[in-house]
Amino acid sequence: MTQLAPLPKVVMGSLAFGVFWMLAVFPSVPFLPIGRTAGALLGAVLMIVFHVISADDAYASIDLPILGLLFATMVVGGYLKGAGMFKHLGKLLAWRSQGGRDLLCRVCVVTALASALFTNDTCCVVLTEFVLELAAERNLPAKPFLLALATSANIGSSATPIGNPQNLVIAFNSKITFLQFFFGILPAMLAGMAVNTVMLLCMYWKDLEGADDAGKEMEAVEEGRSPGSVLSLKNSPTATAAAHGGRLRQRHGGHDDADDDDDPDSMMSENIPTKHRWFMQCSEHRRKLFLKSFAYVVTVGMLVAYMLGLNMSWTAITTAIALVVVDFRDAEPCLDKVSYSLLVFFSGMFVTVSGFNKTGLPGAIWNFMAPYAKVNHVSGVTVLSLIILLLSNLASNVPTVLLMGDEVAASAATISASAVTRSWLLLAWVSTVAGNLSLLGSAANLIVCEQALRAPRNAHDLSFWSHVVFGVPSTLVVTAIGIPLIGKIAF
Repeated sequence: MTQLAPLPKVVMGSLAFGVFWMLAVFPSVPFLPIGRTAGALLGAVLMIVFHVISADDAYASIDLPILGLLFATMVVGGYLKGAGMFKHLGKLLAWRSQGGRDLLCRVCVVTALASALFTNDTCCVVLTEFVLELAAERNLPAKPFLLALATSANIGSSATPIGNPQNLVIAFNSKITFLQFFFGILPAMLAGMAVNTVMLLCMYWKDLEGADDAGKEMEAVEEGRSPGSVLSLKNSPTATAAAHGGRLRQRHGGHDDADDDDDPDSMMSENIPTKHRWFMQCSEHRRKLFLKSFAYVVTVGMLVAYMLGLNMSWTAITTAIALVVVDFRDAEPCLDKVSYSLLVFFSGMFVTVSGFNKTGLPGAIWNFMAPYAKVNHVSGVTVLSLIILLLSNLASNVPTVLLMGDEVAASAATISASAVTRSWLLLAWVSTVAGNLSLLGSAANLIVCEQALRAPRNAHDLSFWSHVVFGVPSTLVVTAIGIPLIGKIAF
C-alpha cells in the first residue's frame, strides 16, 4: 500500500502540480499567461526547487523513447504531407459525394481511419480547412462537419499506439505489442465511430440539406485546389485577364503583345537549349515522383515493422532519417515543422507527474477507490471509467494516464494477467474518447477550433457550448458501447 510522504513534501508537490494543471487547462490565465509548454516547465522546476524530486530522478523520469517516437512521427508526417497524402484524403472526401449526409459520413470514416495511422492532431491540422471549403461549396453549415472531424479523430486515434500521445505512453509502459493493442481496441473503435456518426446525423439531419454543385467541386479537387476557390478563381480579375490574354495570344500566333525581351527568366530560358530544358524538367519530375513513392513505401514498411513487434521509437526514427537522406537536401525546412513545444511540454509533464507521484497522494487516493474499481465486475469497470473520464477532462488525458496507469495495472494484476492487459486497453479507450466531452478535452478539439476560426475563407467559430451540446451525450454513449468490446479479439 502506498504511503504518504512527509506533510511538507505533500503540500509543496501538490502546489507544483496545481500550477501545472492550472496552466495546462487554462493556458492564458490572466495573472500568468505563459501557456501550456512554459507551464509544464514551471511545474517541473517547482518540483525540483521544492525538493519533491531530485535532479537525477527528474532527468530519469523523462521518457526518451516516447519523445523520440513523437519527433519521428512528426517528421514522417511532414514528408507524407509533401507527398500529397492528405490531399488524396481530401479528394476521397469529395469524390462523387451524394449530398450533405453522405459527406458527413465520409468525414467521420476517413478521419477516424487516418487518425489511427497519422495521429489525430495531424489529421485535424490538414483537414479542417478542406472540410470548411466542402461545406461552404454545398451551402451546408460548418458546425456538424467540424464536430465530425474532431470527434472522429479522437475515436479513430484510440485504435493504435501511434494514434495519440496517451496511447504512446500506455504502449510503452504496458509492453503491449502493436497488434495486441490494435485488435484489442478495434471493435470498440469501429462501433464508436458508427454510433458517433449516427448521433451526428440524428442531431443535424435537417441542417445537412444544401445545394450541391458537384461539377465545380470535382474540378477543384482534380486540380488540387480547395473546392470553394473555384468560383472566386473564375470571377477574379486575374482569371479574366488571363483568359483575355490567351485569346490575344491565339490571334497573334501564340505571342503576347507585351515585349518579353526584358524578362530575365525568359532570357535565361532562351539561352538554354530546348533539349537541356526538357531534360531538366523531366529529371525534376522523376525526382519528385520517386520521393513521393519512397515516402509511401517506407511508411508502409514502418507500419509493418510495428506489427512485427520491432522497437517503435527506433523504427520511426529510422524511417524519418531514411526520408531525410533520400531527399538529398537540407533537412532544416522539414525539421522546422516539428512541434518542439510539444516535446518540451511532454518533458516538463513527465517530471511534474513523477514528482506528484512521489508525494504518495495519487496512490493514496487510488487505494481508497481501488476496491470499487475492479475490472472483473461491471460495477467496477463503471466506476473506473467514470474516474478516468472525469480526470481526463480535469487534468487532461496524458497526465491521467501517467498518474493512474501503474496503479490500475497493479490492481488488475491481483486478478489475472489478462485483466492487466484489459485494464491498460480500457484506460486507453476511455481516456481517448473522454477528449470528446468538451472543447478543452483534447488538443485535437482545440486544433479544429483554432484552424476553423483562422481559416482565410469560410471561417467558423466553434464555441465551447456548441461543442458540449453534442460532445457530452456522444462521449457517454460511445464510451459505454465500446467498453464491453475492449479486448474481445485476442492476438
